[in-house]
Amino acid sequence: MREKVEIKEERITAEEYIDFLKRTDLGSQYPKERFAERIARLVDRVSISLVARNRAGLIVGVLFGLTDYAYWLYVTDLGVDRDYEGQGIGTQLMKTAHTIAGGEKDIAVYLIANEKAVPFYEKLGMKRADDVMEYNHIEWTGFKVQ
Repeated sequence: MREKVEIKEERITAEEYIDFLKRTDLGSQYPKERFAERIARLVDRVSISLVARNRAGLIVGVLFGLTDYAYWLYVTDLGVDRDYEGQGIGTQLMKTAHTIAGGEKDIAVYLIANEKAVPFYEKLGMKRADDVMEYNHIEWTGFKVQ
């Protein structure tokens, strides 16, 4: 049975986000180096911060994105609590972010997808891109958020 979930633009604390990451597979995308400090910057400075909460106020979905509100939206984070997957929360978060950024007719959406999430994004109509450039020289020690 689907539980009522409300999605709204909301800033959350680093502690709230870290707690949420423990209930998703999203935390594996972050390096261990300066994790708490970097998460604090992320939640404070991202352009779009969408949060899905259940009736009890528990965060069950999050989307963070960077946008210029004219041409593009880069989704940095999209996750749904494991207990709430398959209820359309991720889809609604993506549609809401796209609308906030400027809409489907004006805004191109980009993201880096975990291989397990590719079918979800393809279902939304997204395609793999060949024209993305990368510059990445950061320290990267993988770990599981616990």
